[in-house]
Amino acid sequence: MHDSILLEGINEVIGTTHMNAAPMGVILRGGRYTLALFKGSHTAENIIRDGWFVANLIFDPVIYVKSAFGDLPETAFTTETIEGTPMHRLAAAEAWVAFRAEVIAESSEAYSILLTPIKEEVLECQIHPVNRGFNAIIEAAVHGTRYIMNHDPELEWLIRHHLALARKCGGEREKEAAGIVEGFIK
Repeated sequence: MHDSILLEGINEVIGTTHMNAAPMGVILRGGRYTLALFKGSHTAENIIRDGWFVANLIFDPVIYVKSAFGDLPETAFTTETIEGTPMHRLAAAEAWVAFRAEVIAESSEAYSILLTPIKEEVLECQIHPVNRGFNAIIEAAVHGTRYIMNHDPELEWLIRHHLALARKCGGEREKEAAGIVEGFIK
């Protein structure tokens, strides 16, 4: 698979493994796909056990936030059988890329995962203009998941900054997502 729906750099997606979803960055550099995963996460455990990962492209900030801070219901997933392996993806995904996944390095805190694309599909073709509100929700969620672990005041300031941008620049879904983030960091 040479041309992909994923682009050079870090692609913010919702990654799915066995009945699990979490926002993460699929890194594409020099034609090579990788992930960096913290040890102890459900995503890392599932990849080590099952050897697959699905990158879901979706543009709903509420789903990003809910999957960052908790578990999505089983109804949020659908199963695709790829090369004989049942893989879970988001039912609401606009597009997805399925990968074989293997650990290629590890540190005391994280794994480096090599991803090999095996199938991708575009289910909907919508135009998504750049929306600073949506982007701010992604940043607030990233900072929020770290803030919950250490309550760093600098992270709290960044979260508040991004939530203000989301409310100023976003639509109703971004405003709803901002409220959900606030609920988790209180």
